[in-house]
Amino acid sequence: MTNSAVVLADTAAYAAAVEEATRAAAAYYATGESTLDDDAYDRLVRRIAAYEQEHPHEMLDASPTGRVAGGAASGDVPHTVPMLSLDNVFSADQFVTWTASLERRIGRPVAAWSVEPKLDGLAVAARYRAGRLEQLITRGDGTAGEDVSHAIGTVVGLPEQLAEPVTIELRGEILMTTEQFEQANAVRTEHGGAPFANPRNGAAGTLRAKDRAYTVEMTFFAYGALPLPDSGELTDTLAELPHSEVLAYVARLGVHTAADTDVAPRTVTTVEEVQSRVEEVAALRASLPFGIDGIVIKADLAADQREAGSGSRAPRWAIAYKLPAVEKVTRLLGVEWNVGRTGIIAPRAVLEPVEIDGSTVGYATLHNPADITRRDLRLGDRVMVYKAGDIIPRIEAPVAHLRTGDEKSIDFPAACPQCGSEIDTSEQRWRCVRGRDCRLVASISYAAGRDQLDIEGLGATRVVQLVDAGLVADFADLFTLDREQLLGLERMGETSTDNLLAAIDTARTQPLSRVFCALGVRGTGRSMSRRIARYFADMDRIRAADAEELQRVDGIGKEKAAGVVAELVELAPLIEKLVAAGVNMTEPGATPPPEPGEESVAAAAADGEGGALPLDGMTVVVTGAMTGVLEKLSRNEMNELIERAGGKSSSSVSKRTSLLVAGEKAGSKRTKAEDLGVRIAAPDEFAELVAGFLPAEA
Repeated sequence: MTNSAVVLADTAAYAAAVEEATRAAAAYYATGESTLDDDAYDRLVRRIAAYEQEHPHEMLDASPTGRVAGGAASGDVPHTVPMLSLDNVFSADQFVTWTASLERRIGRPVAAWSVEPKLDGLAVAARYRAGRLEQLITRGDGTAGEDVSHAIGTVVGLPEQLAEPVTIELRGEILMTTEQFEQANAVRTEHGGAPFANPRNGAAGTLRAKDRAYTVEMTFFAYGALPLPDSGELTDTLAELPHSEVLAYVARLGVHTAADTDVAPRTVTTVEEVQSRVEEVAALRASLPFGIDGIVIKADLAADQREAGSGSRAPRWAIAYKLPAVEKVTRLLGVEWNVGRTGIIAPRAVLEPVEIDGSTVGYATLHNPADITRRDLRLGDRVMVYKAGDIIPRIEAPVAHLRTGDEKSIDFPAACPQCGSEIDTSEQRWRCVRGRDCRLVASISYAAGRDQLDIEGLGATRVVQLVDAGLVADFADLFTLDREQLLGLERMGETSTDNLLAAIDTARTQPLSRVFCALGVRGTGRSMSRRIARYFADMDRIRAADAEELQRVDGIGKEKAAGVVAELVELAPLIEKLVAAGVNMTEPGATPPPEPGEESVAAAAADGEGGALPLDGMTVVVTGAMTGVLEKLSRNEMNELIERAGGKSSSSVSKRTSLLVAGEKAGSKRTKAEDLGVRIAAPDEFAELVAGFLPAEA
């Protein structure tokens, strides 16, 4: 990687840097297959700019500092108005300096700012005549682009007919969402192609492809509009509208914008508000279903834009505030095979350490052997690694065009890496034939954890003692332990023994949702366990359900339902032992589903007022620090409380959110709820609303 702190030594080094940047940009804008990741390219360009500032007379025509982004790409369709790129800032201080420069240029403070996501896609112009989409053109060199009209009909959010018969040119980004990227790679590899390295690479290749035997979807986000020569009175209208109102008009035409996303464009009036919104968008980045690499900030009023004007490569009234890179290219050094608590054998990539988003990444997830095969990964590959927020880094794909021929195939294990037993390879996720018995300590420790049975005092060290002493073969055996057995263990005195037995006895009374979660059924976690328990109300009904009935539970599809049914059969002996030990198998407050033929009776009963739950049908988000009776509840316990009271818990605020419980330092979620008009409740108000469902200790 290029180090931005290293100064270009002389003219030769400068020329070499310009050549490297030109090659990288040409590949990036043509196919998405650049030899540099975004961060390395940005640092290289900053070094070039620093050299040019010191030696302006040596500046080369090919320098990326004087060219529109994408300038290396070819095209022969002239743009009505040049498609300029944006200058960048990388910090709050740089942004403040830029705003001061802009306000000096126009001679007054900027009246309003539009703050919107910088989408990681390809800039295009879509020309409509009388409301019908006629032509789609790439940015190209900014003055002319490539005609890619063959892609019309494959781009979500770019309708072939507008809601009004206007003649207009829409400008925006075409990209692949995370889901579209996964689907595209699955289809592409099925047809013998190499997987795309990242969503941008996928969108670039797909947009230009004409003769593929398959089609994949992409998504369009509009970020602007301008009149065409025969647009009539629309010409004057668009020229005077603020940018924010232009986007609203485009949305009314039926075109996709970022307005309905968690990072919707927002109009603010101060630099401080801009910075606050930048921080909010950056915090949401990891949870977005599409890629962004920054935030675009524009002067909103048309008058401010006109007076600021544009340079040869970028407008002076807009800037891109770049975020730290979450995607880097590094080398795949090896693959480790780890066995989970249910016996699942999971591969993990060992990487040449690379800094991404402020932390050093040395490992990444690989999902399963089929994923390795599908992506055609090889040891020694240069790979594109993605990380955002606290999400575990993942390998998106090998950068196949950088292969040298020295790469080696990845060896899959012939036996369980943990115990040496045979491996069940019948499903995509391989599993040791011993299942949970292979990782017994991990399985029991998980079951005893706070969000499952919550057995205080039963840590991993104590579980190892119990397993080594032959006292437990599964977590059901915990409920048959007696005082003498525990006192016989090393470092177990009378007080610790009595405390542990009391905790185990309390665990017998945990609700079914926690018992089900403790079973560790693959494909279900805390939230899904709660949904299953609340739907069926008791364990007998869960075990009696077939795959079709399980699919009635929110979030369970056909494949997951079949897996749950199969695993419950496997877990039958363990469940029987739990029942025999007196462990609770019912969910408090849950109503069993109606028997066949009873649906109408149940529906009629549901219309009555007496059985209504306080959060019935509501989607609730909790944020900030809780106070009062809610202070001692973990976030998982809060989610349990919401669902017991009839609601559905969620982690993000959207138009579908019914209620936000906002504690201290609620931050961006509260701001968004206010913008959307979502009802907001303080912790005390919420506690009063669900008082009948609070745990006894609260």
